[in-house]
Amino acid sequence: MAEPAPEQSSLRAQAPPAASEEIHLPGPTYLPVIVAGGIAVALAGILVTFVAVLLGMVTWVVAVVLWVRAARKEIAELPLEHR
Repeated sequence: MAEPAPEQSSLRAQAPPAASEEIHLPGPTYLPVIVAGGIAVALAGILVTFVAVLLGMVTWVVAVVLWVRAARKEIAELPLEHR
């Protein structure tokens, strides 16, 4: 078996550089799925009945409000240098 080239072995021996800042990812939530479901019910309700349109729109609005509140709360908990 052939030996790796000297350049490749020296690159593998070096440690990766330290991270300069932490990456923030939002927590898991079902709210985007509920928003999409509310929109789907409202659109299907256009063909079926006005009650489904209202139900879908109410679901959509409530889910969006809850999603925005959750996002604002997460952002408020971040350190100042990450905002």
